[in-house]
Amino acid sequence: MATNAATVRKRPVNLTLSDRLVAEAKNHTSNLSATVEELLAAYVVEQQQARKGRQQLADASAADWNAMHDKVGSFADGHSTL
Repeated sequence: MATNAATVRKRPVNLTLSDRLVAEAKNHTSNLSATVEELLAAYVVEQQQARKGRQQLADASAADWNAMHDKVGSFADGHSTL
């Protein structure tokens, strides 16, 4: 997510994190908010990609099923009382 930090509107949010984790994280970063934002942005992208992948799989499955139905029909076709 490449955005210019100066033009991005930010707002405070409340998070509940363990004291020990925050203390340890501060040993690794001088800007905890920026680090959390970076990690959260990566997580959001990962989830969007996963959702897109699941949708593509569902679309492919539906297309395969429809192709099979067009080729051989449905089992129920021979048993319809209509």
